[in-house]
Amino acid sequence: MCLFIFYGHEINDLALVAAALGSYAQIKARDLRGKKKEELLKLLGDLKVELSRLCIAKVTGGAASKLSKIRVVSKSIARVLTIVNQTQKENLRKFYKGKKYKPLDLQPKKTRAIRCRLNKHEESLKTKQQRKEWLCLLRKFTVKA
Repeated sequence: MCLFIFYGHEINDLALVAAALGSYAQIKARDLRGKKKEELLKLLGDLKVELSRLCIAKVTGGAASKLSKIRVVSKSIARVLTIVNQTQKENLRKFYKGKKYKPLDLQPKKTRAIRCRLNKHEESLKTKQQRKEWLCLLRKFTVKA
């Protein structure tokens, strides 16, 4: 299973991924989608270590090439976190699908009026009095002359 694609080459080792990131490669979100949570968290840790190294290089007056990598690495961290959060939310949606109660963040937002109104089945129900009135309804007939 490929962990990262760098200029068309598949890289399976996380250390090599960090080295690839050092040379201006950005992690693509589509490459991260199929990964397991453990792999993503390991990659996230490596990226954070790389970012801390780059920030130290910035403070100590490192090369300009390292300074420009800070943005690439921090965006990669954001991408990994986004994928982790999206997959977590997707799994929660699958778990709560068809359940009677759902967490508020999984419920549709809409407006309060729309959320509180009756559903179609409840709207169509007739009261006992309405059913009685329907039975004794005053009917109108036309007379053929």
